[in-house]
Amino acid sequence: MKAQPKASHFIDGAYVEDTAGTVIESLYPATGEVIARLHAATPAIVEQAIASAKRAQKEWAALSPMARGRILKNAAAIMRIRNRELSELETLDTGKPIQETIVADPTSGADALEFFGGIAPSAMNGSQIPLGSDWAYTKRVPLGVVVGIGAWNYPQQIACWKAAPALVAGNAMVFKPSEMTPLGALKIAEILIEAGLPKGVFNVIQGDRDTGPLLVNHPDVAKVSLTGSVPTGRKVAAAAAGNLKHVTMELGGKSPIIVFDDADLDSAIGGAMLGNFYSTGQVCSNGTRVFVHSAIKTEFLKRLKARTEKILIGDPTDEATQMGPMVSFAQREKVLGYIEKGRAEGATLLTGGGIPNTVSGEGYYVQPTVFADVTDGMTIAREEIFGPVMCVLDFDDESDVIARANDTEFGLAGGVFTADMARAHRVVDQLEAGTLWINTYNLCPVEMPFGGSKQSGFGRENSEAALEHYSELKTIYVGMGRVEAPY
Repeated sequence: MKAQPKASHFIDGAYVEDTAGTVIESLYPATGEVIARLHAATPAIVEQAIASAKRAQKEWAALSPMARGRILKNAAAIMRIRNRELSELETLDTGKPIQETIVADPTSGADALEFFGGIAPSAMNGSQIPLGSDWAYTKRVPLGVVVGIGAWNYPQQIACWKAAPALVAGNAMVFKPSEMTPLGALKIAEILIEAGLPKGVFNVIQGDRDTGPLLVNHPDVAKVSLTGSVPTGRKVAAAAAGNLKHVTMELGGKSPIIVFDDADLDSAIGGAMLGNFYSTGQVCSNGTRVFVHSAIKTEFLKRLKARTEKILIGDPTDEATQMGPMVSFAQREKVLGYIEKGRAEGATLLTGGGIPNTVSGEGYYVQPTVFADVTDGMTIAREEIFGPVMCVLDFDDESDVIARANDTEFGLAGGVFTADMARAHRVVDQLEAGTLWINTYNLCPVEMPFGGSKQSGFGRENSEAALEHYSELKTIYVGMGRVEAPY
């Protein structure tokens, strides 16, 4: 099983290689097999990519927003035609089951390109300000060269979520995917060129922890958009702040789902499962602290256990498979370590907790795991696990559960399940998070803003709000009369 690209990097409209860079082995998580070998960007490759973007950006920004949007919509159409091919690559890259990638990964990337391409003609408009006989106007202008740094859980989606608003605003981008999932972004770059994007406007370079600082600290980079962990976000934000660069941070979370006693129980369980087990639990906005009203706890846990134990774990390329492996051996070991901490600290293991015996070989599989009787101070209730581990906590009082839900450094997301709409809105208004759901979970259409608060980051991705983070206002005062001066 191979997925070797033509070369490691895509710069100025073509594949580029520099074998002096550190070797990056791309592993198929279901077997541990090496499916591609690439090279991390050397300083020379970084310079080449940024120089290409800087040259191309002026030409690209000179096009009308409608012309830029047309190219993005062309790319979206190509992605939809090649959805199967792109989804299969995403499955090899991440280990996520094909039944998931075919509906959630390239398709959501195409949605982003189509949405921003569609709003391009009006989204970059400024305003006119009457000032008596004088007047002023504003223009929304691009920042220049922007850097996107991706995570490994949704490689193609993240590349498009960052590229679409950046490009439609008139910027050029250098994108660095995670070294664990290096393949999908290269295909996105190919498709953009095929769709008519000028060479150099979107470049992809591979890299590891040594590559990021070269990009973030480069004097020709105006903005950095990162999807990643909180520790990585702190480092990138600190480096960018030293040079007053624009920054968008989409970081981790330990998000709450609150299930009241009047909730539709099956829907609440379904939402909690999607918010913990989709993508093998590797989703930043997952609702990993599930607060369940004590009046329905017994029935909730009974049905949850039965449904969880029916999840089909297996070969990600089999369309019947519902859950694949973790992205890497290290991630699996990290998750298993948290499971042991949960046991040691006294949580009740309801189901799962180990490596499934239904799969063989060297794959990085973990059983979908549910802990009950979790208390707020336990490690598994405080720290982001980023795996298929659900923590169920009890509550009785509305104000108490809100305070407990907010008692975290994170603030990415949250959800409420209840039949009482007044209560639903009252509770979400008090939850300290950037993205919230009522009677559903983890739906992120491109039309709505997505992002967090507190240590979960700042800035927004998707919707028109994203354009504010890839552009800035220029204000022009127009004097219509003679200048009067006192000297």
